[in-house]
Formats: sequence, structure tokens, C-alpha cells
Amino acid sequence: MISERKQRLKYIISDFVMSNLAWLGFNCVRYAFGAVQGGFTTLSSFLCSNMIIVGQVVFPIMMLVIYYLSGYYVEVFRKSRLQELLTTIATAGISSLAIIFVALINDMILERKENYEMILLLWGLLFSLVYLGRAIITNRTLRSINRGKLYFNTLVVGRGSAAISFVDRLERINMAKGYHVVGYVSIPGENDVKDVDRAVFTFEDLPQVCEQYGIKEIIVVPTKQDSGQLLKAINRLFSLNLPIKVTPDKYNILLSRVRINNMYGDLLVDISSTSMGYSGRVIKRVFDVVVSSIVLTLFLPFGMIIGILIKKDSSGKVFYTQKRLGYHNKPFNIYKFRTMVSDAEKDGEPQLSKDNDVRITRIGRWLRKYRIDEIPQFWNVLKGDMSIVGPRPEREYYVKQIIAREPAYSLVHQVRPGITSMGMVKFGYARNIDEMLERLNFDLIYLENMSLVNDLKIMIFTIKTVMTGKGI
Repeated sequence: MISERKQRLKYIISDFVMSNLAWLGFNCVRYAFGAVQGGFTTLSSFLCSNMIIVGQVVFPIMMLVIYYLSGYYVEVFRKSRLQELLTTIATAGISSLAIIFVALINDMILERKENYEMILLLWGLLFSLVYLGRAIITNRTLRSINRGKLYFNTLVVGRGSAAISFVDRLERINMAKGYHVVGYVSIPGENDVKDVDRAVFTFEDLPQVCEQYGIKEIIVVPTKQDSGQLLKAINRLFSLNLPIKVTPDKYNILLSRVRINNMYGDLLVDISSTSMGYSGRVIKRVFDVVVSSIVLTLFLPFGMIIGILIKKDSSGKVFYTQKRLGYHNKPFNIYKFRTMVSDAEKDGEPQLSKDNDVRITRIGRWLRKYRIDEIPQFWNVLKGDMSIVGPRPEREYYVKQIIAREPAYSLVHQVRPGITSMGMVKFGYARNIDEMLERLNFDLIYLENMSLVNDLKIMIFTIKTVMTGKGI
């Protein structure tokens, strides 16, 4: 079976080759139209010039960047052909305008009509050739899926009557998207069907089973309409870092918490990711990397001064690390400037900060007031543990208590946790479990309305909070 990496590489190579051919064809037409400066006497001398040779490499790479930002390379096996068509039309248009205004503005002909024709020509060549390559790969892949040559090992969570009926129905559908159900996973508390025709596993078996069978997706089909039980099951599945899908008739218990995003036929809803589209997710991550790199570079001299002040103020390390649960319930070390005494939790049990906390040092109180203690978390963002905007990560000790009272907390693990969040700007720091639950409402609202525009708004509010010193 072809790997996801190889499949993605097919699309990238096809896009590069076809973009190159489109650019070459456009240059030939430019020469024929006389829209070329430099006094070239023949087409071959024009095409062999340094400017064109460099362009044959630079411009296709620039187009690949645009294709990447469009999110086209995220899903590589089960693409929507309609979405593929629309994405290619849009990215070809953006690439055409970028090339015209960045590199060819000086070659514009005096007649406006001819200029429009040149832009349309470039767009047409880019779209037709790039789409041709993509369509060939996509159609071959879908044919392999429909013929059963390409399939994806899947686990069904649930062993009740609803799960058995779902698998039977799935196997009767011609366009089943390549699902190959390996076995069932029993949900505690359900009435299981005793005799099933596939293997049966427990939640404790899942890490080993997923590795042994190369599981690609998990489908949750509980028999009972119990939102708490379903959400607790989902929370245990997030750590597997696999797509998690739920049947729509079971998903209605979650409609108040998460928007429907990707529908696979009329069968399944993906709940392992948010309603933000592929393009938005890619751009969000690129933005995180760029901003984090800039912040860490510019802040380095000030960070050294802060480190000296922390050491002079109290004994202990400059940086404070702590285990938190992040994206898909995976633990990671969060970094901060130390703002408390070294033995702040000397009794071993986690303790949240409170008003007038005596454990906070003098310099620590100032760092917290302006949230400067959070700056090292941009390193977490750069590593991919966190995002600039997202629900605040908590320790496992508190996560267990929150989920016991509000299972919907599991849904925050759909995204990378953030340095700042809607909960932080609207509510602030939580000093107990009750306040964490109150802040959770804002995080769930953020998940329902996650977008690049809302991220920008949250960052603006955060800057205002920092400037006014309302961090404590």
C-alpha cells in the first residue's frame, strides 16, 4: 500500500512539472506577442537567457508555496474532485496575478486589452496543466479505492447493535471510501453483541493494535445516546493521533459544542479537527512559525537581562518547565520564566496560584503582570507543541477533574493549545476547578468559531491586556 508521504510527493512533483510547462508555454506566447524587452532576436535566445532559466525554477517553486498554503497537500488520498477543481482555479488565479505584478509588470503592453489577455492566458495555462496532472493522480487513486486495491484499516469503537449495523451498511456501499474494518473496540457500560465476525479489542489494547494493524482511522458508533460517555471515549482516543469520526445520528449530541466540518459522503463527521479548513490550518501554522521566530530573535537580549534579574531575586533556575496535555491529548513540557520560589509545590501536590500568593517572587509578580513570563512559550510554538492562539493547556491532574465534571473539555484537544486564548482575554487566569470550568465555555466557543480573523482579534485583545498590565 502506498504511503501518505509518497502520495503527497506525487502531487508535489506533478504540480512542479506542470507549473514549469505552463510557465514555459507562457514565455513562448509572450515572445510571439512581442511582450518581451531585451532585444532578443530568436525564441531560443530568449528561452535560454538567464532571466528565463532562473524563472523556470523560481516561479514553479513560488507556485508550490501557494498550493501548500491553499491546504491542497493535507488530504492526499480521498480528495473531493469538486473541491480539487475549485482549489486549482483559485490558486492558478492567485499565482498568475502574483507573477504578473511581481515580475512582469515592466513587460505590460500599452493596450489594456492585450494585458488582460496575457493574464488570462497565464491563468488558463496554469489551471489546465496543473489540474490535468492532479486529476490523473486523483482519478487513479479513487479507482484503486473503489476496486479494493487501496484501503485503510479502520477500528470501530462500539460493539453494540448500532456498530454492527453500521459496519454491515458500510460494506454494502460501493463508494465506501476504502474503509477496511479490522475490529471493534468495546465501550464500557454498553450492551455488546456477543457473536461478531471481527476481532474485539479494549481501550487498553488500542496503542498496540493501531501499530500492529497500521490503523488509519477510528469510527465511533456508540449504541447509547450518552454524551458524557461518548466524550470520555473520544478523550482517550485523541492520544492515538488518528482521524476520529462519528456517525451523524450519534453526532447530534455534540452539535452544541462543535460545528460539522468534513462530511464523508453522508456517513461520517470528522471530530478530530475543527471547522477551520485545510488552508486556514496551514496558514495558521506558518504564521505561528514566522511570528515565533521573530519574537524569540528580537527578545533574546531582553531575555538575558530578565534571566539575570530572576537569578538575583531568588535562588533557582531561570526557566520553569511543567508537563501539560496538548494536541490530541499528548503531554509536553511547557516553558516559562520562573515567577515563584523553587519549592512552590514542595508537598508534591499541584497547586494553582491565588491572589497575593506568597510563593510569587518580586520580579515574578512584575513578569506575571505583563505576561512576560509567557514569552518562552514561543519556543513551544516553534516546536509545534503549541500555537499562538488556542485553549490554554492544563496539567493532567486538573484535566482529569475537569473531564469528570464536564466531559466536553475533551474537545479542546482537537487543536494545539495556545499562549493566549479567548478564555484568557475574556476570563483570565483560573485559580480553581470552578473557574477552569467557567473559562472552558469561552474555549468551546472559540472552537465553534475558529478562524484566522478571530485569532487576530484575540491577539489584539492580548496585546491590550499586556500593555495595561492586567496579567494578574
